[in-house]
Amino acid sequence: MKIRFISLASGSSGNCYYIGTEQYGILIDAGIAARTIKKTLRDAGIGMETIRAVFVTHDHADHIKAVGGLGEKLNIPIYTTALIHEGINKSYCMTEKLSTSVRYLEKGEPLQLADFRIESFEVPHDGTDNVGYCIEIDGKTFSFLTDLGEITPTAAKYIRKANYLILEANYDEEMLRMGSYPPYLKERIASRTGHLSNTATANFLAENITEHLRYIWLCHLSKDNNHPELAYKTVEWKLRERGIIVGKDVQLCALKRTTPSELYEFE
Repeated sequence: MKIRFISLASGSSGNCYYIGTEQYGILIDAGIAARTIKKTLRDAGIGMETIRAVFVTHDHADHIKAVGGLGEKLNIPIYTTALIHEGINKSYCMTEKLSTSVRYLEKGEPLQLADFRIESFEVPHDGTDNVGYCIEIDGKTFSFLTDLGEITPTAAKYIRKANYLILEANYDEEMLRMGSYPPYLKERIASRTGHLSNTATANFLAENITEHLRYIWLCHLSKDNNHPELAYKTVEWKLRERGIIVGKDVQLCALKRTTPSELYEFE
């Protein structure tokens, strides 16, 4: 079975990821315009009619902007926890409220959707409720952790399970400290319910990398407090210190904020 993955956008202004087979797929978050999602998938040879569901990580606008249209106009089921659904329908960005497309998940209770086994799990962030996703398909495990302030034991468990890992590297600590954000926002970002720094992500990966981890995609990079090259180098250097060579032992990519990644295919 050929598994396909593409990041449509990954950053503080919008997030959306696709994972699927040659027949169908799912989206993780839909925080960019629906027309952009349709065009990006079409350009990659993926039709919207093949999307079986959207799985939402939390109710911040950069993760949910398009879920109303996708759910209610295109009849695509929108899966997440009851609390996140509650937050979604209260959000200022939801011009189209969810009703018929609502589907509920419980953390830690796997859902089987076609060939996908999908499990949500708790992550520490400041949404109404917050989850990551672990998706198993054809013997391959993808873990998505896009917004979290620290790597808890629960988050660590799902990171270690992954063959393919999408993990936040949101900010460079020095750029955040020296930047123009007001103090309250700097504190929020750096808090345990905020975001992961490049260094925190790099340190965890260097100390916990497994032999079965094949790919790392660094996601949700800040526009103002990070650079893709800086995130990449920070992780690469920490891994090298542990004798792990990027490109040989594991593949590493810093995802683009507003433009799609390449379409990855795995057999």
